[in-house]
Amino acid sequence: MPEPTKKEENEVPAPAPPPEEPSKEKEAGTTPAKEWSLGESPAGEEQDKQNANSQVSVLFVEKPQGGTVKVGENITFIAKVKAEDLLRKPTVKWFKGKWMDLASKAGKHLQLKETFERHTRIYTFEMQIIQAKENYAGNYRCEVTYKDKFDTCSFDLEVHESTGTTPSIDIRSAFKRREVKQQEEEPEVDVWELLKNAKPSEYEKIAFQYGITDLRGMLKRLKRMRRVEKKSAAFAKILDPAYQVDKGGRVRFVVELADPKLEVKWFKNGQEIRPSTKYIFEHKGCQRIMFINNCQMTDDSEYYVTAGDEKCSTELFVREPPIMVTKQLEDTNAYCGERVELECEVSEDDANVKWFKNGEEIIPGPKSRYRIKVEGKKHILIIEGATKADSAEYSVMTTGGQSSAKLSVGLKPLKILTPLTDQTVNLGKEICLKCEISENISGKWTKNGLPVQESDRLKVVHKGRIHKLVIANALIEDEGDYVFAPDAYNITLPAKVHVIDPPKIILDGLDADNTVTVIAGSKLRLEIPISGEPPPKAIWSRADKAIMEGSGRIRAESYPDSSTLVIDVAERDDSGVYHINLKNEAGEAHASIKIKVVDLPDPPVAPSVTEVGDDWCIMKWEPPAYDGGSPILGYFIERKKKQSSRWMRLNFDLCKETTFEPKKMIEGVAYEVRIFAVNAIGISKPSMPSKPFVPLAVTSPPTLLTVDSVTDTTVTMKWRPPDQIGAAGLDGYVLEYCFEGKPPKIRIPRHLKQTYIRRVGEAVNLVIPFQGKPRPELTWKKDGADIDKNQINIRNSETDTIIFIRKAERSHSGKYDLQVKVDKFVESASIDIQIVDRPGPPQIVKIEDVWGENVALSWTPPKDDGNAAITGYTIQKADKKSMEWFTVIEHYHRTNATITELVIGNEYYFRVFSENMCGLSEDATMTKESAVIAKDGKIYKNPIYEDFDFSEAPMFTQPLVNTYAIAGYNATLNCSVRGNPKPKITWMKNKVAIVDDPRYRMFSNQGVCTLEIRKPSPYDGGTYCCKAVNDLGTVEIECKLEVKVIYQGVNTPGQPVFLEGQQQLLHNKDF
Repeated sequence: MPEPTKKEENEVPAPAPPPEEPSKEKEAGTTPAKEWSLGESPAGEEQDKQNANSQVSVLFVEKPQGGTVKVGENITFIAKVKAEDLLRKPTVKWFKGKWMDLASKAGKHLQLKETFERHTRIYTFEMQIIQAKENYAGNYRCEVTYKDKFDTCSFDLEVHESTGTTPSIDIRSAFKRREVKQQEEEPEVDVWELLKNAKPSEYEKIAFQYGITDLRGMLKRLKRMRRVEKKSAAFAKILDPAYQVDKGGRVRFVVELADPKLEVKWFKNGQEIRPSTKYIFEHKGCQRIMFINNCQMTDDSEYYVTAGDEKCSTELFVREPPIMVTKQLEDTNAYCGERVELECEVSEDDANVKWFKNGEEIIPGPKSRYRIKVEGKKHILIIEGATKADSAEYSVMTTGGQSSAKLSVGLKPLKILTPLTDQTVNLGKEICLKCEISENISGKWTKNGLPVQESDRLKVVHKGRIHKLVIANALIEDEGDYVFAPDAYNITLPAKVHVIDPPKIILDGLDADNTVTVIAGSKLRLEIPISGEPPPKAIWSRADKAIMEGSGRIRAESYPDSSTLVIDVAERDDSGVYHINLKNEAGEAHASIKIKVVDLPDPPVAPSVTEVGDDWCIMKWEPPAYDGGSPILGYFIERKKKQSSRWMRLNFDLCKETTFEPKKMIEGVAYEVRIFAVNAIGISKPSMPSKPFVPLAVTSPPTLLTVDSVTDTTVTMKWRPPDQIGAAGLDGYVLEYCFEGKPPKIRIPRHLKQTYIRRVGEAVNLVIPFQGKPRPELTWKKDGADIDKNQINIRNSETDTIIFIRKAERSHSGKYDLQVKVDKFVESASIDIQIVDRPGPPQIVKIEDVWGENVALSWTPPKDDGNAAITGYTIQKADKKSMEWFTVIEHYHRTNATITELVIGNEYYFRVFSENMCGLSEDATMTKESAVIAKDGKIYKNPIYEDFDFSEAPMFTQPLVNTYAIAGYNATLNCSVRGNPKPKITWMKNKVAIVDDPRYRMFSNQGVCTLEIRKPSPYDGGTYCCKAVNDLGTVEIECKLEVKVIYQGVNTPGQPVFLEGQQQLLHNKDF
């Protein structure tokens, strides 16, 4: 909407109004200061402007003066401001007319400069107009602002033609569109005609479109121009084109009718206006007058009046008065953390007010620390939780003034309400350092002078005035000097944290029964890892006798993380139980270790020969009295002729039994035999030789044995001499008798006592002799099931049984059980048969890396190992061009290999064969990709490691065990669990969870879960359950606890039995 204009100093006065106009204004009660028509100035405006320029300057030392310039020449306007009382540079703006800021027009024809003279402390501001044009003429204004000080100055510029004569004004050329294309000229537009024929509401649009900078002057000139008005039959005088009034003022619209009898209607934006206290209508002869009282911004619109079929319109401009600051801001001092309010008052309710901090506008928002509160004319800037950064100069600006004040934010005196305290914490427990100060401010934590970094285990908590440092699961490295320093204060709160750990003895490397075996004569150095903070003191003892540190044969050695027991030359007497005790300020730990000294066994007792044949004998012996601390694995047997000193070993495989049958001896020659005992340590010394014995041929049995007669008490027998009598002759006969029947006995051949191995396709023919009378019953089973006789043939006789397989297959492998039964007597034996075949090829062969002349291969073992252990692999290579295979490695035991000395520039494939006791696999697995041995450089390919997934469902690694406890003595239940994430442990008794019961204490340390039952009674017996739960699953384990009560040496489980006279006494005890 165009701004109504007032009369400028350099403009021609408007024509005087008709004589009757002033009288009408007086009758209407209006004043020219509140109301004027478009192109008119209120009375006294010229005088006010002259008075404004003649007033004493507040900031200006030198004001810009008006000037005259010819078209195409340059002119400079200068303004000077003294800066003696100014802390910073003032703000200067240049305007043309009243509304166009020239800062946005700076460029080729307009330049703004500023300089500062340090000696005189004067700011100089210049506005230079270059190559002036006629349309540059007009009124200009310079404004200077500093805090709440304001100064302004107006001056005029006249532009003349260079010929010196004043030509007629070519309005058309002055208001042509500025943006003219050089290649295509637009047709001339008569702006005057546009303005004359346009509605007042379109003035601003036309001014913007055609580059009009002095719209107010144009409208004044437009009114002074002679307008060719159409004669109206209804109106003798129509409304003025536009009216202007201040907000809250009163305006008068007047029309004069040609015929007073015509009916007049007034309209606002097309809606008819009805008489009211706001709108007052008057009739004076042919004049029709409408007054609008208390004009507001909503009254700024288009109005028109109709008389008959004709109408005339006008535009009303309501000017809002400038907003003044009626109550200035005041300098304020505040403390950090306080709420600060900066308050001012303005002249209007809910006025538009802007706040600034050090010259930058404050824009409140959801994330801003600033909040602006408006209560009528009061405007309050609220700063919640002020900080030192809020110390600044704050200012408020309205359309008619400004105010500023300084805000100083300082620190409150800080008081320590609760200081930090030194703490001693067990390893794995929570560390909580807590302090309280008088102010709600943040701070920083340091450890040994370094900042503390938050993590999943370490949390920094700030809640109000309380600060906490919480460390879950304390570690040894958490020990140190901690300091909390509040921000902006030179105060520190120190505390020392001492982490202690009860001593622990780590026996993971020992057997389940903590037994250590050492060979006699060797040195034992038993290193036991220990832990504890501070490092515990270790004491070794045996049979209540301490083992000292020193230089003895048996001594102890101490280190920070281990304790060592040293035995220089182990002897048999060193076997026994050794105790280690650890102690530090956090507690004690005890453990027992059994040391077993093993040696060569003693030689057996001299063997005895029980039977002799023509070239064989049967010998027996007893195991040695001392086995050396290690079980006897077997025996070696040697023999020699009595007259010779050369012993010959008879067996190369250990004899597991204490009987042996030497063979292939010479009949009639005296022999001696001796025994060696063997254990895991070695071979003993030989036993004493047996008594000499002479192998002799055995006489054949008598023939034709018959029973001659039988009585109630006697049997008469007859026989003939044996057909063959040995070298020893016949000394006589021995008669034996027995009851009918003989217990069964199976004689497994020696080669079947081990696993019987055959290849696929070979025949299996095994003969197993046995004894027993009457003829025993035989039963064969394979892996506990009956044998399929269609695949395996079984033949039985009176003295042996034969198992026969024509073509063995791998399915025939297994354990074969033979059972021989005679009446109630049963004898059993087992034979292991293993049918083996060539293995399958490896599953996958991959090229892991290629560098230089080398290729790294890896493969996975075959799915089918041929029912025998894989003994190695064979690797072959082939050049891609020829594809001829060459073996590079044979009998290789690992599943990865590096092939070297390859030819640079060639491309290779590789394949791998599997190998077992039957030979190589029939097929080989080849790499899918080839390896190119590059010529240029050596390119190293970084390996890619995938993140290992450590997540694991809960699993008990050590179960609960059924336990007995004595009433009145603390009992513990222990188990160990593992899982990731760390499982949650819940203890239950008889399926009911144990929660907040003072009789029970629960511990969990390094996966070891402990439930301590304090002074149990028989009623505490029952089924206890430990339950572990994490995101991957749930697992439970149970055990039974039985509480026994002992009264006068009587052990009574369950319900106690009171002895006579003891019931009242025992009633007061906890069972």
